[in-house]
Amino acid sequence: MSSSVTTNNRLGWMLDQALQMPETISAVLLSADGLLMAHSQGITVEDAERTAAAVSGLQSLARATGEFCRQPPEQWRQTLIEFEGGFVFLTSAGQGAYVAVSTTGRVDIEGVSSRLQELVQRLGQELTAPPRFPTEGPGNPA
Repeated sequence: MSSSVTTNNRLGWMLDQALQMPETISAVLLSADGLLMAHSQGITVEDAERTAAAVSGLQSLARATGEFCRQPPEQWRQTLIEFEGGFVFLTSAGQGAYVAVSTTGRVDIEGVSSRLQELVQRLGQELTAPPRFPTEGPGNPA
């Protein structure tokens, strides 16, 4: 179990707000290497961690197929996986972060995509972190 998520799911509320539309089920925010960063209510930490690891591999595969559309890997935006009874939306949420949302098969696909884009913009502001090392400048020589 991830102690950082269980003790600090500070962005979970944003995921919960994104799910306030009919037929959405759960959401996870993950890092590029598959680590869970936040999750919505209604999904256990264990299930959210397993989902984060799995969809991390999916985004990697999606990026690798960009050449099929004559697009560079960094142009990938979203992957939609359809099951008989539902969908999984996987969206880039900024530098090295992704959001995955599960839904039923009756969901408004365009509505979820639009809601995810709004969420990504909000998360981008929250996920922006200062550099780990001081940059060059007065008092910080290279």
